[in-house]
Amino acid sequence: MIDFSDEQYKDYSGYNYGDEEYNECVSKFGPASFPSDKIIAKGRKSAKQLYNFFISKNPNGDVEKAKRLAQLYIEECEIEGVNSDLAFVQMCHETGFLRFGNLVTPDMNNFCGLGSLSKSNPGVRFETERMGVRAHVQHLQAYGSKDKLKQTLIDPRYKYVKPRGKSPTLAGLTGTWAVDPNYDKKIYSFMKELAHF
Repeated sequence: MIDFSDEQYKDYSGYNYGDEEYNECVSKFGPASFPSDKIIAKGRKSAKQLYNFFISKNPNGDVEKAKRLAQLYIEECEIEGVNSDLAFVQMCHETGFLRFGNLVTPDMNNFCGLGSLSKSNPGVRFETERMGVRAHVQHLQAYGSKDKLKQTLIDPRYKYVKPRGKSPTLAGLTGTWAVDPNYDKKIYSFMKELAHF
């Protein structure tokens, strides 16, 4: 008999594969219902599903911008092989579902807090939404892969990710991308919510 309490049988959500709750979820939704925590992976959700998740969290938000960003994340992530579900949810977390309110402002087109350090250094500005999304995706690619970028580098902080590919999963962003000790858990919690859309 297999001992399912062993760490090797734990998925990222903290469930053991032998747990009653885990087995119920798998039998109801199938194993794909647990979102991938890998940075380099194909996202499972469509732009419409990403948008619907966004609206569930910020129904009074800029719906047109949310639609555009959902599509841009799908397109840009596909090019670089980055998990679009993870990238979009990270954008939602970093911007407060486009409410902003910290150092980064909406006009900066900075969707992941790139270079946001202080009031005197609020972060990098990008000319367009697409360029802001691309820089975010490129920064994630630097953490998740040693491969070369497919598109021209526009992320000015790409060079600071050393060694390249040092964080192939979401957990590796805690303490590197952000100092919050629960950073990955917060994002993964949103990813589990997204799984229901």
